[in-house]
Amino acid sequence: MDDRLRQLLAGYVDGELSDEERRDFEKELANNGELRAEMEEFKRLKEVTGTMTYADLPDEVWESYWASLYRKTERGLGWIFFSVGAILLACFGLWEGFKELFTNPGNPLWLKIGLSGIAAGSAVLLVSFGRERIFAYRRERYSKVMK
Repeated sequence: MDDRLRQLLAGYVDGELSDEERRDFEKELANNGELRAEMEEFKRLKEVTGTMTYADLPDEVWESYWASLYRKTERGLGWIFFSVGAILLACFGLWEGFKELFTNPGNPLWLKIGLSGIAAGSAVLLVSFGRERIFAYRRERYSKVMK
């Protein structure tokens, strides 16, 4: 069987053929016993693969994974690099924005004061939220208890 028929077969079983391609394929299917046999095999294969699922790992495996030093180090380093990069980009953006804001004499004073207030308030709230989360995490009564 040629490659074109195999492609049409896959498209036919998946319902992806145009009306013209489907009609042409069905004509070929009526005349070709080898193609019919391959189509039946392909349908069975699709049924089997369509019902397959991944097996869940046992809880003991996940517990050992989450407790491993490598995983903790890996995630910690990832968050450190991500945080440093995000802070650098945010600082650069704020620097460029405020430089333009304050060096452009066309910007009114109320705009400069308003945006500075929003930036300062956001920074204070962000630090406050971070401190609150760290405080809660360190004092969480059941953080060491596993389900």
